[in-house]
Amino acid sequence: MNIPTNYFISALSVLTLTVLLSGCDNAKENSPTTQKEKITIATSGAPSPFTTVNDKGELIGYDIEVVKAVFAQLPQYEINFEVTEFPSVLAGLDSQRYQVGANNYAMNEKRKEKYFYSSPIFMNQYVIAVAENNDNINRFSDLKGKSTEVSPGLNYATALELYNEQNPDNPVNIIYSEADLLPVLQHVETGQYDFQLIDKVMLSQYISEHNLKLKSIDLSNEDAERIASPYSYLLISKGKKGEQLTKDINQGIQKIINNGKLSEISIHYFGADYSPKQ
Repeated sequence: MNIPTNYFISALSVLTLTVLLSGCDNAKENSPTTQKEKITIATSGAPSPFTTVNDKGELIGYDIEVVKAVFAQLPQYEINFEVTEFPSVLAGLDSQRYQVGANNYAMNEKRKEKYFYSSPIFMNQYVIAVAENNDNINRFSDLKGKSTEVSPGLNYATALELYNEQNPDNPVNIIYSEADLLPVLQHVETGQYDFQLIDKVMLSQYISEHNLKLKSIDLSNEDAERIASPYSYLLISKGKKGEQLTKDINQGIQKIINNGKLSEISIHYFGADYSPKQ
């Protein structure tokens, strides 16, 4: 029986194609799957509008939306958020339980020793909040002997503690509290405490939303620097991958500055553009 030559060629071609396809399938099966690095972002859920949990139990806020926008530019990471007490955010960064802290963080020297700072994500202006009828406080030096309520660990608390070390004869009376910002400001309004150091944009929003009888006293540049640089940041744990994570986050921040997303988020939450320009 004579078998045509082209039969062998066709059969060989089919066999070759089968082997090639099988090899491709095996390569797919044996190739390692690209794993995204998991990042946990911690926040206290306050103060609003930087970070808060709404009536539906959803975590929202300026810092939260900024983090989401930044990591949308970084597909190598998978993120999740965890809400915890404010001191626990820093403790979690210390232990590397959390990789990022998002809580309207200002910069100070103590924190710089312990954490990496991202590029700035918000431009602050610090002010003194006092009751409308309070004419005894007009500048930072007038805070001597006056009272305030503040959460331990905040940059405001750190600034006042340092001020008291420098002025031990007539220190500021610091009452430490974990109260939310609204009751803290209401305590100033009623005269229970004399003043509150605060971001200007946040104070304006609270006065407008809650009809608070408070006024804002601008700080000089020198006095504002007692508190922190006029920006807020994300904090990154100094774990073994913290340096690379910081570089990647900064690249993401620059991208959302360049494409206008950071300005968009600021306008949504504050009605104005407080995004840093770089």
